Amino acid sequence: MEQMKMTLKIAKIHKTWVFRLLLVVVPFFGYYFTQDMFLQSQISSHDKVLCERKYTAKKLNALEANFTINTQLFLKLEDFFWRKFPYGLALPYGVNGSEPVLLKVLAFIAKYEMPEQIQRLTCRTCAVIGNGFTMKNSSLGDTINKYDLVIRLNDAPIRGFEQDVGNKTTIRLFYPESASTKSVDENNPDTLMVLVPFKRIDISWLKELLYDEKRVTKGFWKPVPQVWVGNVGQIRILHPHYLIETAVKLLKIPLKLPPKSKQKPVHPTTGILAVLMALNYCDVVHIAGFGYPKTADHKVPIHYYGSNTMKSMKDSFHDLTKEALALRKLEEVGAIQYLHPHS
Repeated sequence: MEQMKMTLKIAKIHKTWVFRLLLVVVPFFGYYFTQDMFLQSQISSHDKVLCERKYTAKKLNALEANFTINTQLFLKLEDFFWRKFPYGLALPYGVNGSEPVLLKVLAFIAKYEMPEQIQRLTCRTCAVIGNGFTMKNSSLGDTINKYDLVIRLNDAPIRGFEQDVGNKTTIRLFYPESASTKSVDENNPDTLMVLVPFKRIDISWLKELLYDEKRVTKGFWKPVPQVWVGNVGQIRILHPHYLIETAVKLLKIPLKLPPKSKQKPVHPTTGILAVLMALNYCDVVHIAGFGYPKTADHKVPIHYYGSNTMKSMKDSFHDLTKEALALRKLEEVGAIQYLHPHS
């Protein structure tokens, strides 16, 4: 009898402790199950790159800069038919004085639009990938490849960096001095190579390559490619609209300096141009690889490739402070979103 009472008592104690254990364990696993589900949902939604029609256009209004949205990214031959081109400025903010050469280039390439499969998308997601050191060891490659459009800058390489920067390139902005001699290796077969002409000789350089004319090498600040490697049907020329909008409304820098001014002329970088271009054409714009090390730090590389430091930017014709401020404002109003932590 005593033994039976003892057995019942022990069973009751076990039951109590099992109940208490369940009170601890069930919420514990429930919490982690919930967290795991949350993380999975975040990963799933990130993989899809959620899109909202005209999202960026709505957000741009918050800057009160009166941006004019234009989805014609590139110059086309028809722009010069039976009418004068509307921008009465010389390059880079217009085509005044460059029309004859420009017409020959546009007649040769004969294509002026985005690919049809992108044009017909009801909602376009864009990733603008800068060349900054923050891309190194970022492991963003797979994420970047999921966007409808991936926009890259100048001669930034992809080979050997695919894990961090991806291997998809829809558009690559460049100018003669930043044109890659390894274009076929560092781009996809359908990559659009978009020339940003900053000066008249930039258009002449492209014409000479396309028509195999005598090359003029003077007037460039570094040697430029002397042959075009790649499909000429993929060449486009960026519309001056984006340079004007970027300079005047986003960066608030003058298009022309007063006569005899000692101030150095300033132009937008291809990076900030790419961002504004994307904000005009895409519904959702995410960016990565933007930003520079502190000016005083001449040891940290500025790119995810190579060894150039801030010292190489000393004599550049760009206002990096204004560009950083502009990106911050765009982020604050929600027009752009970074794919990685940044300062």
